[in-house]
Amino acid sequence: MKRISTSLVIVLSLSVSIAYAQQTKQVLKKQVINHFFTCTMDKMLDTISMKYKLPIFYEREVIEKYDVNARFFNETLMDMLKSVCSEHSLRYWIENDGTVYIMERPDDLVRLRRLKNMRKNMAVIQPQKLEAPNGPPQKFKFAITGRVTDQNTGEALPGAIVKIRNSDLSVLTNSSGNFTIMNVPTDTSVVEASFMGYQNDAFRLTHQNIMGMLTLSLFPNMNNTLNEVEVVGKKAGVLNTDSKKVSVLQLTPAALDKLPSIGERDIMRSFQLMPGVSATNESSSGAYVRGGTPDQNLVTFDGFTVYQVDHLYGFFSAFNTNAVRDVDLYKGGYTAKYGGRLSSVTEIRGKDGNKNETNIGGDLGLLSTNIYAETPVGSKSTALVAFRRSYQGPLYDKIFGQFNTSTTTNTAPTGGGFGGGGRGGPGGGGFANQTTPSSYFYDVNAKYTFTPSTKNSFSWSLYNGTDHLDNGRKLNFPSFLSTSSSDLTINDNLRTGNLGTSLKWTTNAGQKLFGNTVVSYSGFYSDRNRGTTGSVTDSGSTRQINNGMVETNRLNDYSIKSDWEWRAGSKAKLLFGGYGSYLRIKYNYLQNDTIQLINQNNSGTVAGAFTELEYDPSANLHIQPGLRTTYFTPTGKFYTEPRLSATYDITNNFKLKGATGRFYQFTKQVTREDVISGDRNFWVLANNTSIPVAYADHFIGGFSVENDNFLFDVEGYYKRLRGLSEYSIRQVGGNTGGQGMMMPSQSNTTTVTENFYNGEGYSRGIEMMLQKKAGVYTGWLSYTLGEAKSKFPNYGDSYFSSNQDIRHEFKWVNMYHLQRWSFSAVFIFSTGHPYTAPLGSYTINTLDGNQMTYMSISAKNGERLPAYHRLDLSATYDLLKIDGRKVGSISFSLFNAYNHVNTWYNDYYLQGNQIITTQVKYLGLTPNITLSLKLK
Repeated sequence: MKRISTSLVIVLSLSVSIAYAQQTKQVLKKQVINHFFTCTMDKMLDTISMKYKLPIFYEREVIEKYDVNARFFNETLMDMLKSVCSEHSLRYWIENDGTVYIMERPDDLVRLRRLKNMRKNMAVIQPQKLEAPNGPPQKFKFAITGRVTDQNTGEALPGAIVKIRNSDLSVLTNSSGNFTIMNVPTDTSVVEASFMGYQNDAFRLTHQNIMGMLTLSLFPNMNNTLNEVEVVGKKAGVLNTDSKKVSVLQLTPAALDKLPSIGERDIMRSFQLMPGVSATNESSSGAYVRGGTPDQNLVTFDGFTVYQVDHLYGFFSAFNTNAVRDVDLYKGGYTAKYGGRLSSVTEIRGKDGNKNETNIGGDLGLLSTNIYAETPVGSKSTALVAFRRSYQGPLYDKIFGQFNTSTTTNTAPTGGGFGGGGRGGPGGGGFANQTTPSSYFYDVNAKYTFTPSTKNSFSWSLYNGTDHLDNGRKLNFPSFLSTSSSDLTINDNLRTGNLGTSLKWTTNAGQKLFGNTVVSYSGFYSDRNRGTTGSVTDSGSTRQINNGMVETNRLNDYSIKSDWEWRAGSKAKLLFGGYGSYLRIKYNYLQNDTIQLINQNNSGTVAGAFTELEYDPSANLHIQPGLRTTYFTPTGKFYTEPRLSATYDITNNFKLKGATGRFYQFTKQVTREDVISGDRNFWVLANNTSIPVAYADHFIGGFSVENDNFLFDVEGYYKRLRGLSEYSIRQVGGNTGGQGMMMPSQSNTTTVTENFYNGEGYSRGIEMMLQKKAGVYTGWLSYTLGEAKSKFPNYGDSYFSSNQDIRHEFKWVNMYHLQRWSFSAVFIFSTGHPYTAPLGSYTINTLDGNQMTYMSISAKNGERLPAYHRLDLSATYDLLKIDGRKVGSISFSLFNAYNHVNTWYNDYYLQGNQIITTQVKYLGLTPNITLSLKLK
């Protein structure tokens, strides 16, 4: 049997904000040693342990084989420990109880913990335990408030579990890491805190510390043992659910490097791996949630709305993971605190910055560079800045070369939509001789946080992201059009971006009252300049082409919001607040620099209030009724939105859940149909005439079965939608030749009509997920059966499949941990998207001697693209310091490992009464490598 050696020092702590591990670190850093060792390493550790009263734990049979022959003169114990461990390729780790573990591999930590627990009664000296009460209790049945933080950085830990030992009192920290517990039994009770990826800890209350705000600081687990430690609060994955909320997903960006990616760690794409969020849109980081569209998903960052959520045609999300602390996605039935969208809410909270030391780091990949820095500023402030920029390299050329290399036929089409832009991608697909676009993006995050006291903090946050997209190219007709030729150049420049900033005040007005007030601004812009120049020869006749269009979209959002939490008792919490926004939206579309086809210029104010009650009438039942009322100035009406959600624990492991509510949307993103240049999306504001205010009713029900290792979750949903809008522009006359060379008329007179089509729809489905949450192997299987339908009177009286309708979707996510390696494999399968296809064309002679060419098309979205499927693989190697802290990683990934090229969309062109189909494909096999480093 192996021999185990331990030793111990007893160090008392009267403050809950200082853990035993911190005390051990202080001894190691401050104690200077002058000694010459010539012995085996186990004897050296025994000497250090007994002399300096340090609890050191190791396996003697492993450590005694290493010899130490070194003299340490005026060196700290920390330097000595690092030197000896480095010489013999060993690691050390300081646990939250102050124990120092010595091991050969990081994975040995779990086994050493178990051995220590088994042998604790045999050790001569025990590690530090929770101190006993100073005396008998002096206060009974009172409330405590506090905050749970990361010991190393000082960042808040929202969603941490805080409970009173040996009682039923338990709460979750809010978005700022704060908590309040009512009816605490005595001032000698023990508070326990736990959070995914951190070591559990316990803190003794005293008559003194309950008078102020408690700070419970948790130490992180060693990075490579995250999946093997004891599961706390039934949360232990990359993505998790909140047990007291319906249809909520929670994400911490720290573990995202374990998942495959095209470019870098991506918050929005990670959510696409969960049931109910479509994963087949490689060209978009937007969330298609339960049959909804990305504009129906409210996305906020530190309180301001983000209107453009991706970069570089959708291959990057707009959010730099190095600047993000945590994310919540509400898939439906969300609380009265949120509004303004029909489908879902994504709330992103940025990091405040490290309060203890300066950190500098970044990521280097084949598509982009990402750097960040965070630092304390004095004793009460922190600052963080992060910057990303893409560059044109081998992976960039592959991605856009893929989209510009397409199959052109003149047979019956097999998928997609009209026009050069298709589904909003690089625009064109097009014919031969196209060049790789010259495009790039950059974004900047900055944040400054000032905390003058434990009860108040102020933070300023800034985000600025810009895309410069140049899709200019040469265009030639395919060889089978023997009577036609062309020498055309297409200039296509698009500049888009989002500027957002917020000023936030967070306060603890008392033990029972907590509030957030945010003043914010968000601005979105999109400028597109597209033109075609050159000549076209058809049947011996040559015609010069010189035309173009300019398209601009502006959105300005000035907002204020204040929300408050009042702990009314141990079973009830009241949430209430108010909000207001002034919105101004402009959209202009000009042709040939002179003809203004569209000129939308609207503004309006949205203002209202909400209230909500979180009530636990028993230990098993949680109900959450709410009400939200909004006044919208363009219509001059009030809009009332009742909400209700509830969960009921039949047993400790079996839970029923449900939610319902009404949801209004006042700002929409509609599609401008353009057969020549491709469909484009633009933002508009609802009015009292052509654009109605949209609304949806949600009905959600389900159940979950969960233990420490597994979760089986089922949810069914039904959404009824009204006030949906589509936009079409009809132009008769004039020279409209463009990319598709459709020439409706030879007249020089142009007549333009704008049409907003309004309709209704519904989406329904059932989601199932089986998740393994702990162990060296984790992951989940999920299946979604869904249906999304729309009905517009202009298209007939029957419902048709919506553009985002997917009937079946299956996802299998696998993650395996082996020492410093993490492996993952993700398989995705879904049925294809619906589309409308042209069936043929014909030409008629008009009475004035001109010719008009028309296309006949299929039923609205009456066809389906082929099924979508792919396999992504990745391997990540963690870079660790001697003390077990992670300082970086190297990630290798294969996107679409078996090289199945899925169909994105098809372009259709009309030339000589022939419909030319250009198939545009998604990516095939795509390798990537990313290096992440933290310099300090």
